[in-house]
Amino acid sequence: MADDQQPERGPALDRPRPAPRLAFLASNAPDAQLAAKRLTRFYGAEPPETADVIVALGGDGFMLQTLHRFLGTEKPIYGMNRGSVGFLMNEFREDGLIERIVAAGRSVVHPLTMHATDIRGRTIEARAFNEVSLLRQSYQAAKLEIAIDDKIRLAELVADGVLVATPTGSTAYNFSVNGPILPLNAPLLALTPISAFRPRHWRGAILPDTARITIRVREPDKRPVAAVADHFEQRDTAEVVVGMEREVNLVMLHDPGHSLEERILNEQFGH
Repeated sequence: MADDQQPERGPALDRPRPAPRLAFLASNAPDAQLAAKRLTRFYGAEPPETADVIVALGGDGFMLQTLHRFLGTEKPIYGMNRGSVGFLMNEFREDGLIERIVAAGRSVVHPLTMHATDIRGRTIEARAFNEVSLLRQSYQAAKLEIAIDDKIRLAELVADGVLVATPTGSTAYNFSVNGPILPLNAPLLALTPISAFRPRHWRGAILPDTARITIRVREPDKRPVAAVADHFEQRDTAEVVVGMEREVNLVMLHDPGHSLEERILNEQFGH
């Protein structure tokens, strides 16, 4: 090599990684809006379409809205709690955000798909990351027939309703109605009754996440039922078919030691 020649640089690993480009999205809460303004001033901001990571500022409800907005993109979403519970969120801090995101672990979740047909024969498709639930609309209890993979397993459930929860959603509404908590990486769904009257001792079922769950409403005119997929609701429902859409991935980022797996495990021990 001649004296005036410079040695070639090593592989790309020798060079520092560029900082991820961030987009900040905030709920309507004043604390979230203020946080978005301050973080944008500190770190700059990209449009969501060209950002490497979406930073969601709000509570769990806003995180679910953000997951729905970026469904199918596989764009990582890093949430920081500017709401109330914040189970899906990381702790809010303004400092060291780039370093936290680079060090964050990834949780991959899949949505449920709900096909709901109303009493007029109209079918609507919606997706849910927590749960699909059927809820009575009137003072009368719902009467529901439940089939798994086209085989009737429960001819009549008389209850306020029933829900199908993902592992992510198993700590939310499902847990509040005494459903089981599912490990995040378990290929399972929880089928849980809501205030069951008959069968009086039925506590629900744990199903493989490949199951196709069909719930038919008996006497839908007399006992109207609403079908809900996260924030979407269809009223006067006649039938709902639910299954997990495993080919659709959504990526959530969590600080080391605060993964969804760890939080779900903590819930089971009352932390």
